[in-house]
Amino acid sequence: MKKFLYLFLLVSLASCNAIRVTYDYEKTADFSNYKTYNYYSDIDSGMSELDNKRLFNALDAALQAKGLTFSETPDFFIDIQTAQYQSANQSSVGVGLGGGGGNVGGGVSVGIPVGQASVNRQIVFEFVDEDGIGLFWQAVSDSGYNPNASPEAREAQFKAIVEKVLEGYPPKSN
Repeated sequence: MKKFLYLFLLVSLASCNAIRVTYDYEKTADFSNYKTYNYYSDIDSGMSELDNKRLFNALDAALQAKGLTFSETPDFFIDIQTAQYQSANQSSVGVGLGGGGGNVGGGVSVGIPVGQASVNRQIVFEFVDEDGIGLFWQAVSDSGYNPNASPEAREAQFKAIVEKVLEGYPPKSN
């Protein structure tokens, strides 16, 4: 029971960071033709090898749940790129001092930042049909990132990101 509570807490904490995803796709692509996938062999995601494994494991499980199969002769390849950045701290306290006399006045104010800037990670997923139309689907995820997170929390975060990213694959037809 204690392990279940610990896992629930980790998933809850990982889900607190909002995951924002934007999608783009080639509108002429026939997504029903894409049944097998593989990864580019030269992916340089910018993450550690352990984080790469966590992300690829989560992506494999989610793609296979959608009915896609890993293959040495795939219908499309997957490329992944990441970037980390710090978002500006939006919280501050203003302190002001002013004075005046007669018809003249003046003042000075200073904004003091409160808290720390948050670290975010952007992950770009690209699906490429090398024998056909090239890049046909792209998702860009943006979420909070804790470089000091435990392995369990990192795994939960990657699963949440992949789940959110693949909500848009294949695109819904209008």
